[in-house]
Parts: sequence; structure tokens; C-alpha cells
Amino acid sequence: MSQTQNLKKASDKAGMTEKTGRKWVNEERMPSEIQAERSRNWRTRENPFEQNMDTIKGILCKNQGLEAKTIFDHLNRENGNLYSEGQLRTLQRRIQEWKATEGPAKEVFFSQVHYPGELCASDFTHMKELGVSIQNQLFPHLIYHFVLTYSNWETGTICYSESFEALSAGFQAALFELGSVPSKHRTDRLSAAVHKECNPEVFTERYKALLAHFKLEGQRIRAGKGNENGDVEQSHYRFKKALDQQLMLRGSRDFDSIEEYEAFLRKLFKQLNTCRQAKLMEEMKYLKALPSSKLDACKKIRCKVHKGSVVHILNNTYSVNNRLIGSVIEAKVYHSHIDIYYGAHRVDTLPRLQGRGRSRIDYAHIIDSLIRKPGAFENYVYQSDLFPGTAFRIAYDKLKTRYSSRKAVRDYLQILKLATEYGESAVERQLSHMLKADGNIEIESLKKALKMPHDPHRKVVESVHVDIPNLSHYDCLFSFPAEHNLQKKHSHA
Repeated sequence: MSQTQNLKKASDKAGMTEKTGRKWVNEERMPSEIQAERSRNWRTRENPFEQNMDTIKGILCKNQGLEAKTIFDHLNRENGNLYSEGQLRTLQRRIQEWKATEGPAKEVFFSQVHYPGELCASDFTHMKELGVSIQNQLFPHLIYHFVLTYSNWETGTICYSESFEALSAGFQAALFELGSVPSKHRTDRLSAAVHKECNPEVFTERYKALLAHFKLEGQRIRAGKGNENGDVEQSHYRFKKALDQQLMLRGSRDFDSIEEYEAFLRKLFKQLNTCRQAKLMEEMKYLKALPSSKLDACKKIRCKVHKGSVVHILNNTYSVNNRLIGSVIEAKVYHSHIDIYYGAHRVDTLPRLQGRGRSRIDYAHIIDSLIRKPGAFENYVYQSDLFPGTAFRIAYDKLKTRYSSRKAVRDYLQILKLATEYGESAVERQLSHMLKADGNIEIESLKKALKMPHDPHRKVVESVHVDIPNLSHYDCLFSFPAEHNLQKKHSHA
């Protein structure tokens, strides 16, 4: 109306009738200004849960985690199926409205300012849900995850438990990869770093020594408050999502070796950190210098070698060389392996077993004694450890079906002895050939096959017989007249 001064034209441009236009011109107020405000109790229909709202509120006050569906089913059981399934959404809205207007107060989370070079955070995250495998065998593992809270620069290492050895190795590897040290390190309440049983407010002596070596101040979050270590917790989610995407892009979650998988992770972390270089360079100005060396990230255990040529380390059993029987050795336990020392000499390195009550018996340590005492094999406590591969197990079963139990044991022990002399893979390969051929395991045949030099690149050349042609067949070509040969040539053309 202010532009046209004509009610009809103004109504047409506003998309309404002239009568409606006259109404709003005379009103001199916007429609939103004259709309009646709805009261809290305004409803288009009655609330079917009104009679039970006090019960619902009482249930929610006791446990806010209950879902509306659970309460809905409870009300139906108590009231003889008073409500239909279509009314569940109504109950959900009523509960949501009550929580927003009358319900208990919720915890407020306060965003924090991060300063360059001040804080790093770390934690362990399980990787089972990603389904990574090594040579088609599921690879259960964790990632020790390290993050700078200012620049979000991150890295990680493969580990198998939330032990101090894994924490120490991963933490030191991250700092030496970074090349500098921040001022503070924050973790959750890891048993590897915090005394949970005796005093949850005190760090373990080993963890305090680690912090002192790098001149770091340690911080711990409160129990059940994972948000206080939110940077690394959120990084877990982003890292695993990125890894999942890269595995899908790769087309396979199976790797030939742990080393290949580690290289894949290194490449991924490098990609994730590419866009953080600017903030990282800013942060590097405030970081401290590294110490000259790493701290030995192991647990030292002194133990005596038993008569069975075994030692018990952290509730697991390992075999060692039988020359050490009766001796006291020192085991340096790292997160993935154990170094065995006799005095100042390292005499063996063993892969560390995870969990409790497990065993790792190397047949090379005891085979000589077993050959002299074959009767001990049948009821040997750790007999299952003496089958290093499927072919060995099948070979033993084949021997038992063909020979007496005593001869079967003697022959199988000879197979293990050959494995120590010619290599486990070579023996397993020959056993597989025998099993595929006729299924009979002959020790003498096995020895002869192993003595033959094996070249994995050698190709087997099959003999080819070529018949010598009869040249008289060609003589007949000259018996035809020249004209006939010419006609034949043109006809073929």
C-alpha cells in the first residue's frame, strides 16, 4: 500500500484477495503480532498418559537412563494393556517435554582453550571391530594413541594389552617421532599409570620415573569422566573411521605381515597430519628438547629355570634352552617380546604371550631329551605346543593310524628333529607333499627329500617329444604339373 496506494494492486502483489488485504490494512499489525500465545497446557487432544504421569516421573527420577519403550511396556503390564502401540510416540514426546521443563539438571561441559606446547594426551583403543587380519588370521590388537591437544598432531603404535610396557614404548616412540617434548601428559585412570587398588590418586613408581626422564608433569582424569580426556577420545573415533575408509579403499583387510600393517598405519598417520602442519610448526616453538636416550621400557623379572626347561613369567610358561636348567635368568619383559639374559649375555628372545595360563614351548629346546625319553610325549602337559603347524599334526595322526603308538611317537619326534636341522618350513613343505601324494609318512623318504637342494625359483622343465617329419611327404609337391600348382595357389588365395 505504501508503494502503490491502491488496495487492489497491493492485495494482488501480496497474493491475497482485496477483502483480506483491507482487513490487514485496517488492523495495522502483522499477523504474528496478533496471534494468541499458546499456554503450556494447550493441546489439540487429551494426553492419554495424564493419569500415569506421576508414576512416569517417579520412574524417571530414579533412573534417567530408562527409555520410553521400557516405561511404555511397564505401564501396559501394570494396567492391562491400556495403551496401543501407536501411542508410544506420544509418550516419547511427553517424556522429552518433561525432561526439558521439569526434569533433573544435566551436566554442563565447558570447552577449554588449548595452548601450544603445553599438553599431550594418550590412551589405548581396541581395534577388533575393524576386522584386520594377518595371513587370513584375525589380528586382535590395540593402538596406543598419542595426540597433541593444540595442533591435534597424532601418532600411534600397535600393542596387545594396556600394560606399562606398552604405554612406555608407545609414549617414547611418539615423543621421538615428534622430536620434542610438551610440558604435560594426560591419561585416563590406566592401571599401568595409576595405583587403582591401593591409592587411585597416586601414580605408579615406574610411571613417575618415565615422566621424570622426560621432565613432564602428569595429569589424570577423574574416574568415569572420559570427556576430560576428550581430545584423544575424539581422535580415537576419527582415526578409526579414517582407517576403516582406507581399508575399504585398499580392498582388503588382510596383510601378509605385521610389518606391512605397521607401514600402512604409518602412512595413514602421515596423511592425517598433513593438514596440521601449520599449527604443528607454531607449536614446535614452545616444545622442549628430548633427552639423549630412551628409558628402558621393560619390566625385569628374575626367575629360576625348572627341570622341564621352562620358566614362569607373569603367569605364562616359556621354554628356554635346556643348558639353562637350574640357572637363575633375568627376563626383560617388553610389550611384545621378552629378552632372556644369563648374566650380561642375552641368550634368547621370545614373543610375549598375552593373557594368563598360556604356554609357548619351543621343540628345539627339548627335542634331544624327548628322543631319549619318547614315552614322555604322550602325556606331556604341553604336548599341543609341539605341533608347530597343521601338517605336523596331520602327519602325527597318520603315523598313529599306520604304526603302533610307540613307533608313531618315535617317528614324529624324528620329524621334529629334522625340523631343527633343515628348518621348520622345509619340513612342513615336504610333509604337505607326502600327504597330498599318498598320505604315507616315511622318515627315510623325508630325509632324502630334505637333503636335495631346494630352489624356490627353479622351474620344472617337462620333457617334450617331437616326431621327426617324413620328408617324402614334401616330395609329392613336385610331382604335380606347374600349371596345376599355379591353379591351386590361386584357388587358395
